[in-house]
Amino acid sequence: MKEIIAVVRMNMMNRTKQALTDAGVDAFFANEAQGRGKGLVDSKVLEGAGAGYEEAVELLGERGKLYSKRIVTAVVPTEDVDDVVKAIVAANKTGKPGDGKIFVVPVGDAVRVRTGETGAASIV
Repeated sequence: MKEIIAVVRMNMMNRTKQALTDAGVDAFFANEAQGRGKGLVDSKVLEGAGAGYEEAVELLGERGKLYSKRIVTAVVPTEDVDDVVKAIVAANKTGKPGDGKIFVVPVGDAVRVRTGETGAASIV
């Protein structure tokens, strides 16, 4: 089993939900989040702002702000990971900065509380 954590644009959530459903993933979580990618901030300017240089703080302007995102999380069988990741990428790729990020993390075990099922049986 693997956990897929996808950070996507807010306006791409409907496309992402549809892509997950089409890939056979009906159970997932979606949470609101705020963040930014490293490409949107010049690290030298950020260091200067941290050191208290007003010029650096002014240069940050809009580049220092956090952007609204959604974090979508799903646990899927290991053999389905590639298909699910491809579906999320296809639904969210615009070719512009801010398209998102996908993390794939191993899951040691899972338990369905209602039935007590464990492992793969608990996620299907």
